[in-house]
Amino acid sequence: MNHLKVLGVHRNRKFSPNHIGNDDAIFSLVAQNLEKMQCHVTICCEDEFLQKEEIQEDYIFTMGRQKEVVKKLQQLENEGKKIVNSGFGIENCFRINMTNGLIQNGIPYPKSFIVPTTYADNEVFDQLPGKGFWIKRGDFHAIHKEDVTFAASIKEAKEILREYTFRDIHDAVISQHLVGDLVKFYAVRDTGFFFWFYPYDNNHHKYTGYEAINGQSLYHEFDINELQKVANASAEALGVHIYGGDAIVSKDGSFHIIDLNDWPSFAPCREEAASYIAQSIVQQFNR
Repeated sequence: MNHLKVLGVHRNRKFSPNHIGNDDAIFSLVAQNLEKMQCHVTICCEDEFLQKEEIQEDYIFTMGRQKEVVKKLQQLENEGKKIVNSGFGIENCFRINMTNGLIQNGIPYPKSFIVPTTYADNEVFDQLPGKGFWIKRGDFHAIHKEDVTFAASIKEAKEILREYTFRDIHDAVISQHLVGDLVKFYAVRDTGFFFWFYPYDNNHHKYTGYEAINGQSLYHEFDINELQKVANASAEALGVHIYGGDAIVSKDGSFHIIDLNDWPSFAPCREEAASYIAQSIVQQFNR
């Protein structure tokens, strides 16, 4: 494993809403840890990666999310190059793919429907319990605040869908609104690293205002080991090793995963996480 030539593909800044500095920091720390493990690391951005006619390195670690980048990563994997996170896993974390993947693998997930953004009926909304709905763009992660929006009524939900059509977003995920504590977690699969916290208490969230909808944390008791187990199963189902996500913990201690992302910022725990991420990358390269 000594002196491996490794390519690192950095994330385009438009895919790091309100987390540009944090994404830069974790990526740089992981690259430094790989260098300490005697890997020779070359770094490029997503656009540079796309412009390369030939990729010399057989080993790639990436935070890339641009769809053209993901397709190129998948092509390189099919040619035998080893990539972490896998391009196929990254694509599995796009909203519709994630929703389908988690539900099909028995992961506790809010009741949800996938609809075209031209949807104008009431049937889907009538089947969702509780008050209000979450409307989420289906084709990708949240890039703008409006990409994950709470609607207090069916009328408001339809207005959000209509706004998506104006932005050329063709499909959306409509999910029930769950009442409970929002918890965020960061993890590295198969290493034992798992860090969780209450994001509102630490002023750590991509977008402000959601705490007014979800309410203050009430610190419902729940089984942390079970959350780690379910989070790991979620990452395995989607095919990613470096991941993070969000869950809603209900009053009775049950929880639902509401989001899972490939390689998030790890901001509250990046110093510790970086070494685990580097170890995981090397483990995958060795396989």
